[in-house]
Order: sequence, then C-alpha cells, then structure tokens
Amino acid sequence: MPYSGNNSELDVSIIIVNWNTREILRDCLKSICSEAGKIKYEIIVVDNSSNDGSGEMVKAEFPQVHLIENNENRGFAVANNQGMARAQGRYVLLLNSDTIILDGAVAKTVAFADKHPEAGVVGCRVLNPDKTLQLTCFRFPSILNEILASLYLNKLFPQNRFFGRSRMSWWDRNDVREVDVVTGCFMLVPRQAIEQVGVMDERYFIFSEEADWCYRFKKAGWKRLFTPDAEIIHLHGASTSQQRPQMTLQLRGSCLQYYRKHRGYLTYATACFLIAMFFFLRIPYWLGRTILSRKGRKSHWERTRTYIKGTIYALTGGQGSLRTKL
Repeated sequence: MPYSGNNSELDVSIIIVNWNTREILRDCLKSICSEAGKIKYEIIVVDNSSNDGSGEMVKAEFPQVHLIENNENRGFAVANNQGMARAQGRYVLLLNSDTIILDGAVAKTVAFADKHPEAGVVGCRVLNPDKTLQLTCFRFPSILNEILASLYLNKLFPQNRFFGRSRMSWWDRNDVREVDVVTGCFMLVPRQAIEQVGVMDERYFIFSEEADWCYRFKKAGWKRLFTPDAEIIHLHGASTSQQRPQMTLQLRGSCLQYYRKHRGYLTYATACFLIAMFFFLRIPYWLGRTILSRKGRKSHWERTRTYIKGTIYALTGGQGSLRTKL
C-alpha cells in the first residue's frame, strides 16, 4: 500500500522516469496501486519535460505520488538518480512507465530479495502485451557478441546457445539464476548496495546504463539475480520509439561508451570497427528500398542516413556525442 508514515518503515521506493507517455503512465500507476502486493511503498515519478500533460495528470489523479518535473529531458540515468536521491525505501525499484504490474509482482520481488541478501540487483519475468515471453536480462557487452550481432547470427539462430548467447534467447526464463545484466525496465536494488556502489553513471543518456551499473555491482561482489516468481507486462519502447532512428544511434553509441569505460584500448577499437560494420552492412538494403519504394521512401531514407551516420561515428572512434536531444 502507499505509505505516508515513518519513512524508515518503507519497503520499496518505486521510481518511474517518464517522457511523453501520459496514458500508459496512468495505466502503470493504476497497476502499482492495485497489484503491488502487501508491502509499504512510495512512488516517485521523474518527468523529463513532457509536453503531453503527463505531469498534470499525475498531480490530478495520483496526489500521493512524489513528482519531480525537469525543464529538459535529462536522460534515463540522471532522472533515476534524481529519484534515488529522494527515495526512502529499503529497496529502490526502477520501473519503466510502459509497464503493468501483475499479481503482487513488487511484493514478490521484495520477498525474493529479502531471502537473497547477496543480490545487488533483482529482475523478474517480463511479458509482452499478448502474454508471450519478452527476452530480458542479457550478458555483458563483448567483442564476440558484437560479431554475432553484426552478422545477424543471433537473429538467425536464436535458440542456439552460442549464437543466442548475448540475450540468452534459448532460455525460457522459468528458473532462478544469476545473470550478467538485469534489464532496466524492472530493477530492484537494495539501498545498501547503492550506498556501496553508487548511483547510475550520468554520462549515459539512455541505454547501457544498466549494463554499466550491473558491472559495477559485480566488481563489488554483488550478484545479479533473476526470479520467475513475479511477472510484469512491458509495452517496450514507448518513449524511445518516438525517436526510433536517433535511438538506434544512441543504443550503439552508448555501447561504445561502455567499452571505452570498462575495456582496454584494443577491445574498444575492435568494438568501434564491429559496430561500424553493423551499420555499414545495412546501408545497401535500406538505400535500395529508398530507391525502389514508392511508399515509405522518406522513412527508408531516414533509416539509410542513420546507418551512414552510425558508420562514420564508429569509424572515427566514437568521437563526439550521439546524445539525442529529445
């Protein structure tokens, strides 16, 4: 239940970063209020300068929610850190606005974390809107994974344990196991782990911040665990799909930032080449569609330009910033 008493008794602080997702944010907040389970929680919404009335909706319909309103889109990491600075719970739950809580999922995850004090991060089972499994949790970025992605081998052979290794696409998510990275749409983190490791690295605007955070938890000796006991629905990409070409660049640019921070120069240079290849190999296809298609030519050309820009960015060693001003 939402709690307004002694903050020391709060089980979890639920932090939601929002950007122009008013309607699905409303659904998310309703689902928390009805399905969080028998725990004491607070909700903190950090709005990244939405222009769709998200902030007004929260104030009018959910007065119990703590609302932080930014005057510009400060990115996912910064906004979550703002929420964590205000959080009072024993745990912090980073939750995407495009999620729906099912059947006491928050309480179930907190109960699991209480039984596993070695866990620095806990993730749960994530479903698509049609209740099919969504692949969450993945391995740390690596050169081998970049090669498989560049050649599309991970998409061609998803059930193969080698080719599908990056996202563990062969795994049915039906058992408890330790993973490298818990996906950022639902990350439960104990306060003491944050106090030891620190908050998210604000140099990441969006993407790879959860991989960076989980890697830091690993280095500090914390486990990253997945539990199938709790389930949520994730609409996936409700904010990022509003700027899809830019987000494609942002995804790969953030990945290069991870390599630059956590790997040696040779690995970083190799990653630059492989990501350049990822972009370059897709240019002929989309250029051909631009030339031959009558419908959708503008969007096809936008995709072509995205891959050209990405190729140049990666080949020049990721110099400059791909931070998308949304």
